Amino acid sequence: MRQGIAASRASRGSRSLSENSDTTFSVRLTDTLIGDCHDCRMTQARRLTVAEGQQAFYHCVTRCVRRAWLCGIDPITKVDYEHRKPMIAARIVQLAGIFAVDVYSYAVMSNHLHVVLSVEPSAARDWTDEQVAQRWVQLFPAREPEQNAAKISALIADKIALAERRKRLANLSWYMRCLDEHIARKANAEDDVTGRFWEGRFKCQLLDDEAALAAAMAYVDLNPVRAGVAHSIDSSDHTSVQKRAEDLRNDPSKADAPLMPIAGVRWGLAVFTSDTFARLAMSNRQYIELVDFTGRQIKPGKRGKIDEREPTALRKLGLEPDQWTGHVKGIGSGYWRLVASVEALEAKAAEWKRQWLKGIGYARSLATR
Repeated sequence: MRQGIAASRASRGSRSLSENSDTTFSVRLTDTLIGDCHDCRMTQARRLTVAEGQQAFYHCVTRCVRRAWLCGIDPITKVDYEHRKPMIAARIVQLAGIFAVDVYSYAVMSNHLHVVLSVEPSAARDWTDEQVAQRWVQLFPAREPEQNAAKISALIADKIALAERRKRLANLSWYMRCLDEHIARKANAEDDVTGRFWEGRFKCQLLDDEAALAAAMAYVDLNPVRAGVAHSIDSSDHTSVQKRAEDLRNDPSKADAPLMPIAGVRWGLAVFTSDTFARLAMSNRQYIELVDFTGRQIKPGKRGKIDEREPTALRKLGLEPDQWTGHVKGIGSGYWRLVASVEALEAKAAEWKRQWLKGIGYARSLATR
């Protein structure tokens, strides 16, 4: 069994990265914009959608190598890897407490994972030098626990290295690296193999407005329902919406409170600034109702009944029910690097000096519904 797993993964090659090495993260060759071809469907440089040092919202996806079921019950070998799902969900939340990010939605599936999050560089800039060093050592501790204090002190004393660590703690690629590599190392050690666990670098979409953010969150939270492994929010294991529903059952007084990130630098704040949640103008109750409504539209025939009235959150988003359902479905196939309105997509295509950008036609079709 182990030999079969090793053969399927070792053949893909691997990068030798150590959490304790602090080696600068290597950017893949596909992230370099080669030439000046504006019309061809070439790979887009990651820097076009992920601007360093700027606050933005993203939907990120990582798939297991060859899309094997390395986080579920393998349909061929029947080996059960379900125990990895809570480990991955816990790691998503743990890293959100270290990096300058807010996690709004996540789903851990049998052969891939989704995360919807925002990068908050201003939070990292506000941290003291000691806070930056402590957070970094949480990610990459010394070999011996008693050496952590000395490592923190050494990092605080090195202003150049500290400034670089501060930037990395507000970097989307570093967040995803610390998520993916940690999981891969643990899974490989469990299987006693080497080689790649994930099929490649994560893919991400830039979410341009409130409707895009809400649609990506609903799309991610409904992954188990669309896959047929869950029939309701309550049975959608290892998703953020299940956790939100559980939290409301434990504390019903939060039902009408503003929708917050599930974890991150702004999680648990009692006072919200005017711009912090400007893109999520709905309550916890309204979001859960919106997800449940969307799931019944995308997967008709679900057991049970629901009041088919339009959710309050849809009126706040300014979308008709069929437009909203199409918007959510488009996260998976209609859009590509950017989820936005027709006008925003056309403006971004001009900014990137392209005559075509996937999603423009899809956004136009939604606008005419």
